This record gives sequence, C-alpha cells and structure tokens, in this order.
Amino acid sequence: MSTKSTNTSVEESQENAENRRKKGEFVRGLSGFRNTIGDDDFPIESGRYHLFVAFNCPWCHRATLARNILGLENSISMDVVFPGRTNEDHPAGANLWEFNPDRVSTLTGEILPECTLETATGNNFKLVKEIYMNEGSTEQSVPILYDKKSKRIVNNESAEIIRILNQNAEKLGSTIIAEERVDLYPENSQLRNEINALNDKIYTAINNGAYKAGFSSDQRIYAAAFQDYFQTLSELETLLASDGRKFLTGNKFTEADLRLFPTLYRHDPVYYLRMKLNGAKILDYPNLWRWLCRVYGLSGVPASNSLVHCRQGYFGRSWNNTIPLGPMKPMSYPEAYNHPDLVK
Repeated sequence: MSTKSTNTSVEESQENAENRRKKGEFVRGLSGFRNTIGDDDFPIESGRYHLFVAFNCPWCHRATLARNILGLENSISMDVVFPGRTNEDHPAGANLWEFNPDRVSTLTGEILPECTLETATGNNFKLVKEIYMNEGSTEQSVPILYDKKSKRIVNNESAEIIRILNQNAEKLGSTIIAEERVDLYPENSQLRNEINALNDKIYTAINNGAYKAGFSSDQRIYAAAFQDYFQTLSELETLLASDGRKFLTGNKFTEADLRLFPTLYRHDPVYYLRMKLNGAKILDYPNLWRWLCRVYGLSGVPASNSLVHCRQGYFGRSWNNTIPLGPMKPMSYPEAYNHPDLVK
C-alpha cells in the first residue's frame, strides 16, 4: 500500500513494511475484516453482536469504551482473554491470545475475575486464533466484532468498530435515551473536520507512536517516535489550555477523546517504563491530567478496563516477567484518576 492511499488516522502505511521491520522499525499490520452492519449480511439487531477483547490492549479499550459510554453493555455481549499470551510450552505454541479464566496472574497471585471462556461461536474455542481459522484467516488480533447468529466476524479494526457502535447505538439496544447519549461523531462538517484532524495526529504520534517508541529496535526510530509523542502531548496541552475547554473539540466528549484516552490512561503506570516514554508523566501536563480525570469520571469508563490487566499484559511479557508494583506517589493508579486536584 502506498503512503498516499493510507488513512493515517486508522492504519499505518505498509509500503516497504518488511524491509522496515528488518531494519528495526515496529510496523503495525492491517486488519482484514472491514464489514459494517445494516445490510442483509449483518442486520442491525439488539443482542446479535459480540466483542472479543483483551483489557491490556489499547485498541480493544477503544471498543470497550464505546460499548460502555453508549449504553450497550446489556445488548452487546463480551468475552475477555487473559492479558498474557500463551507460553512456549502451550500445545498450540507461544504468543497467542487465550480464553483462560483459570489462569493465575503473576501480579496478583490470583485469577483475574474479568477473564472469560469463549461464549459466542458455539465452539468454546480456547484461542482467538481459532475464531479466525474458522473463517479461513490467519489473523490473530483483537478486538473482534462478531455476529452470533451468522457465526461470522464483522470487523476487527477498532476505529471502525467504534463508528459502527456509535452510528447504530439506539437500534443496537442502548439503555441511554438519545437526548442524553454521547454522539462520538456528530453530523457537523466543521466538527468532523476537527475530529478527523485530531484522530490523525493522535493515531500517528500517540496511539501508534507509543508502540514505535517501545517496540522498535532502532535508536533513531525510537528517538523520532519519542520526540513526536511528547511534542504532540504539548500541543494537546496547549489546545486544552487555550480556552479552558473540557474536551479536545470543546465541551462535549467525542471520538477524538475516546481514541486518546487508552494511551494516556496507560502512560504513567505502564508506558513511562515499558515503552521507554520517560520524558514526562501526564501528571506533568496540568490540563491533560484534568482532562484524563474528567474522562475517567464519565459513567462506564472505569469499568471499561483494568490496569491490573495492563500491567500483567505488558510487563508479564518482558524479558524477566517481573511486573513493577508502582508508581505509588503521589498515589497509586487508577485511584489517582479520581483526583484532578493532584495538579494545580
């Protein structure tokens, strides 16, 4: 794929991808299932659709945020994999997402209550890989939006899943009346232009940029990603400070806020160390910190994820499998997100 044809708010250009990977750059692959709902194949029905997610994954976090904020918890069912992937001794091999609610977290010494069996396909699959294999695909990623009636994958691109949920929230069975429900992508051309521009910046420098910093093995690529990440944080800090706005585009929560939140939620307790993004913490950006706390305070947001899963998933796969217990000051996370007053 050429750079020109790539939607850089959704996916990364695949031009010379293999050569770039060989040179040490992290290059995110493309999602292969890009259907929507509302046609004969995938009609809009409450209770028909299902999400497969990992709570440590920020792309899945987008989907769980949309599900909760839009009031779809009761009508879109969900299965949650264990945050650490399979080990070398697993019969199917290593590095696979697995449905294993009995697996014990090395961080807590206990099972993680959010983890589930696979309940949507009727096959009680043990691995996400098997859901794809059932459709002749070699993909292995989450999130997946799944049709429980036709037993087919609808979509596995998180940016499109949140649009699907937002556009069809009422018919999908939202418990929030239209007048009170957030519209993540309002039908206002000027506002959509603002959201699109923010999405492009946030995906490139923040969402995907964190992975380029953390998982690229070339120092120059890491340094460039590091610089872009913190430059963009500074720009967003300035944007929020410019007129005291509550959210990125004004006083209403939109898709741009939703897409930024999963990365910033992980920054201080995880990415600061794991992704080598130790230039500053979000606590060092007063307006971004208050924004982060404001989003965390929205109904359904805390339940959309778990920092235990994030710590287990990111650090549990590090070279020695040891998971840091901090940070503890000024207080532990996510409790800190209930305190916008930690900054002045």
